[in-house]
Amino acid sequence: MNTFGRTLLATTALGTAALAYAAGVERRHWTLRQATVPVLAPGSAPLRVLHVSDLHMLPGQKSKQRWVAALDELEPDLVVNTGDNLAHKQAVPAVVRALGPLLDRPGVFVFGSNDYYAPRPKNPARYLLPSAKTKRIHGIPLPWRDLRAAMVERGWLDLTHVRRAFTVAGQEVFAAGLDDPHLKRDRYEDIAGPVPSAALRLGVTHSPEPRVLDPFAADGYDLVLAGHTHGGQLRVPGYGALVTNCDLDRSRARGVSRWGSHTWLNVSAGLGTSPYAPVRFACPPEASLLTLVPRPVDAGQGASDAERGTRFGVGGNVR
Repeated sequence: MNTFGRTLLATTALGTAALAYAAGVERRHWTLRQATVPVLAPGSAPLRVLHVSDLHMLPGQKSKQRWVAALDELEPDLVVNTGDNLAHKQAVPAVVRALGPLLDRPGVFVFGSNDYYAPRPKNPARYLLPSAKTKRIHGIPLPWRDLRAAMVERGWLDLTHVRRAFTVAGQEVFAAGLDDPHLKRDRYEDIAGPVPSAALRLGVTHSPEPRVLDPFAADGYDLVLAGHTHGGQLRVPGYGALVTNCDLDRSRARGVSRWGSHTWLNVSAGLGTSPYAPVRFACPPEASLLTLVPRPVDAGQGASDAERGTRFGVGGNVR
């Protein structure tokens, strides 16, 4: 075999091994990303916020359900769900089992495109093209109303196009949310206006489109939580996410970053994938535990802890 043949064979073998890892191992490598973010009003006690997003749940994904349910052991003060919970018309009971004990804690939510419509088979390479974020063909409708009813019945607040004030761990939270900007269902004008004083002023959206992040920041929100990007889903070590599937820049595809001079943004890489593209590479599925602390006197200071991702040891790696 000549040099070209050996190189081609080695490249093919490496690509096959990487695909097997991305499809068979990493997409079940459940990870907890933790960060400390200085967003609370001065003098506030710390708050622990669990951010869950993009479950893309199928009824048979048992290990994902067990792992998410066990996040309750973290004892968060507030749970925020930023949508895309469903991937199948019969997945509502599975999502409720997964959220299980977390539904007994204070929680808020908005929905994403895959709560409303099922995914459809398509060429995975289209995800890497600019047209992928503008041209969309909907799948069959999903039972999002049933999921909403289950969440609301357990006490979670639907923030879709509403502004709400509530108390968490003895502290006042003011929050507002949007319907999915990816589907252009957002109507920021419904929640527009300066926000009142509170320990935490929280914005919630599924897709972190800059056109909605800008008004959240302009109105004075301290923290905005979003999902949708899957962290890029496929990341190149040393380069990062290839795409974000929205207008957000690649450097913010996952984790905590600043948005303007006052607002912080956390984008969750999420816990699932489309069933028609079940791969992750250098981007394990994740939930985020954010410890919120008071803002420093110098508002230009950064987060007090480095962000980190760790395994949260339940559920295993087998569906």
